[in-house]
Amino acid sequence: MIAKISSSNKNLFLLFFLFLNISSLPLHLAKAENRQETYKQLNLFGDVFQRVQEQYVEEVTDKKLIESAISGMLQSLDPHSSYLSPESYKDMQVKTKGTFGGLGIEITMEDGVVKVVSPIDDTPAANAGMKSGDLIIGINGESIRGLSINEAVSQLRGPIGSKVIITVVRDKKDPFEIEIVRDVIKIRSVRHNVIKNIAYVRLTTFSDTTTSGMEKSIKEIKKETGDKFQGLILDLRNNPGGLLNQSISVTDSFLNQGEIVSTQGRKDDDTSRIFAKKGDIIDGKPLIVLINSGSASASEIVAGALKDHSRAIIVGTRSFGKGSVQSIIPLAGNGAMRLTTARYYTPSGISIQAKGIEPDIIVEAGITESTKSLENRREENLRGALDKKDKSDEKKKENVTELNPIEKLLQDNQISRAVDLIRGINLFSYNVKNTSTATINKKSILNKVSNTKN
Repeated sequence: MIAKISSSNKNLFLLFFLFLNISSLPLHLAKAENRQETYKQLNLFGDVFQRVQEQYVEEVTDKKLIESAISGMLQSLDPHSSYLSPESYKDMQVKTKGTFGGLGIEITMEDGVVKVVSPIDDTPAANAGMKSGDLIIGINGESIRGLSINEAVSQLRGPIGSKVIITVVRDKKDPFEIEIVRDVIKIRSVRHNVIKNIAYVRLTTFSDTTTSGMEKSIKEIKKETGDKFQGLILDLRNNPGGLLNQSISVTDSFLNQGEIVSTQGRKDDDTSRIFAKKGDIIDGKPLIVLINSGSASASEIVAGALKDHSRAIIVGTRSFGKGSVQSIIPLAGNGAMRLTTARYYTPSGISIQAKGIEPDIIVEAGITESTKSLENRREENLRGALDKKDKSDEKKKENVTELNPIEKLLQDNQISRAVDLIRGINLFSYNVKNTSTATINKKSILNKVSNTKN
């Protein structure tokens, strides 16, 4: 009986072992099939490579063929993954330092066409009239359809002082040409001004000096305005992004706590969350962030975090929608690959990718020209009007037609609306604070009106 039981257990164990092997067989077969398919495709690549070497109409170096194959592989993944040759890698490193050569535009690839994310302020491209959303279909009279983004960039670059003619399609209208003279691009990433005791700070890109430059500008403005400081307008329009750490530190400058941004990679455990440290550089004063379709990547991280924490009012139009993380991975031979490795998420868990940041208040771009004609339609301008003031000073002012820098800024619809918002917030807060004790002091009537007899 004992022998029979032992034999039965042995048979049962063998049956169970066989079942495990059979159940795991599909997995092993799948891996084997996948490996075989990989070898098959590599053999195909080898065949094509050999045919090109032997039969292409012109001799091509092995280096060029292999680099082109690598570039094509990365480019097929998404518009932002790419291969960086040693020269391109050096250019990229210089660019993040704030100075580089070229036209001054940030571009991406969309449906096989080069699209302008945004022109950079005070660069040849911006001065020539390039705009966010422009599609580049030709360079120097030749079509660039089918070229990789790196190939397009190499054609846009050239010797300093040389000209390049770009064929552009804008708003589905007929193509037209823009002539641009190449120059050394020196990016001044931070600019500032004071508009009616309101700080105006423009960030053109996120380079390694952006946060320090912004903080320096705000401190100078606060020192200049003193107790009259009312708030800040942070202009991120046409800012194509840049360094992630700079976007984080800029955001942290206005938050006391909470998450700034999170990234999610391919695996569930490949998650990173970054939180703010205590300290608000403008001490809780009103903050307006201006964005548009040229605001991308790092700009969207700033706008998204400040919006989710209700620390800022976002004004303008929907941002570009680049919510992916590109890691620069150095390769042997001093080149590198730019590979998309994760997605950005705002503190509320919303992905920026392809959606962008929606403004709290939509204000379309536009310029309001100052006119003198409407100013004459007032009681004070009528001949013989009561309490009419001396117009000698006004006549002197009318002779000065050139606008100062502040007046030029206020011609911008979006900046003008942001100024009104901050002034309105301050006025409302002041009125609420003083409502309980407010009294109305009437001015004494100095000139009594006597009854007239008919």
